[in-house]
Amino acid sequence: MSSSTAPGSAAPGSAASSTPGVSGVDPRGPRFAAGITAALLLVDVALALLTGSATDGAALAARSPLERLAEPASLLLLVLFALFVWGATAGVRRHPFGLLFARVVRPRLGPPEELEPVEPPTFAQGVGAFVVGAGLVLHAFGVPWALPVAAAAAFIAAFLNAVFAFCLGCELYLVLRRARVIR
Repeated sequence: MSSSTAPGSAAPGSAASSTPGVSGVDPRGPRFAAGITAALLLVDVALALLTGSATDGAALAARSPLERLAEPASLLLLVLFALFVWGATAGVRRHPFGLLFARVVRPRLGPPEELEPVEPPTFAQGVGAFVVGAGLVLHAFGVPWALPVAAAAAFIAAFLNAVFAFCLGCELYLVLRRARVIR
């Protein structure tokens, strides 16, 4: 759904800003994608809460795991999970929302002030996949509130990215990189 000034970036001149000769991504692309993702996640939260079955333990217990995953909120979250996995594996440039930005939106904009590394927003897509995937698995096992809470958590992260250019997944990437947990 995805650093403090834009997805995958840091303040100009910081260690995470782009370096000459290193390929990067227009920071507006991941923010655009986060806006679409946030809107879809908000719809998902509303669907989960309005239908009530995701929050009602008795209703969940009365359905099989496949029936739980066939609910509208579950199906939408499955699509978003697939999109997060796509972004995490193929990269933000090859993500459908990234392609939409590159082909439709980007030509109408001026050049970005700076490019950002691709790795942080790509990692953030993996974090999004983990969060919504965990919610889907718990929902399939009948855990009340798992689906709307996972969708709401992902919504908050996508909203922060889209509106305030603060990418939680990118920040996590930078923390883990500084701690040398990941390379």
